[in-house]
Amino acid sequence: MANIVRLEPGASERDIADLAGLLIDAVESGAAVSFVTPLSDRDARAWWSGALRGLHARGVVLTARADDRIVGCVMLAPAWAPNQPQRAEVCKLLVHRAHRRSGLGRGLMHAVEDAARRQGFRLLTLDAKRGGAAEALYRSLGWTYVGCIPDFAVDTDGVTPHDAVIYYKHLGGSAPG
Repeated sequence: MANIVRLEPGASERDIADLAGLLIDAVESGAAVSFVTPLSDRDARAWWSGALRGLHARGVVLTARADDRIVGCVMLAPAWAPNQPQRAEVCKLLVHRAHRRSGLGRGLMHAVEDAARRQGFRLLTLDAKRGGAAEALYRSLGWTYVGCIPDFAVDTDGVTPHDAVIYYKHLGGSAPG
């Protein structure tokens, strides 16, 4: 089983390369994670470098490592609005194809919920492709379905539209100070 750890600021070039490879694997396998094919290594590395540089002080990136390589990750992005200090979005839940169906996605979701509690968040939100494997995972973890937005994005082919489903989860606790 992979070891889940928080990625600290100043990620190494190897970590960036692993994250880029993970993102490319997700896109090539059809995951709805904001990108279309072909996704180049250069573009994937640039996206991760920028995302990590721009990570909010209360933001979190968790990585799952096996054999000293990143094989899964998930991000916690605090809401930008000053009137929403209690809320964050879960995004970029990625598990390499070779490690799927092993409980790693479930483990990453439990870990990001725990990290969110430690950061003082009480409400998490996320979106997923309607009918995808991620949607089934979120439902099984007790996330509450809000609704569906038709034609929200296009599939990784860059053409075929798909619907998005929106979920939330209350974590309890009090608002951050």
